[in-house]
Amino acid sequence: MVTPEQVKQYIAAGLTCDVLEVTGDGHHFEATIVSRSFDGLPRVRQHQLVYQVLGERMRAEIHALSMKTYSPHEWKSLV
Repeated sequence: MVTPEQVKQYIAAGLTCDVLEVTGDGHHFEATIVSRSFDGLPRVRQHQLVYQVLGERMRAEIHALSMKTYSPHEWKSLV
């Protein structure tokens, strides 16, 4: 079973993140991701980048991933 920490490591290995928080129960995960890679991208493209980083793990190991993705500028306006 995959842990939230492993999902966090998978994302961090392929995407430079300013903030990366992952929670979950081994099957369903929730992530908050803040990355400069998201600058200027629409939300759907931001999510596609994360799915690209996770690759086959999304099919084989991670059954569900709910994401909140932000550029650093978007994140600043929230906190």
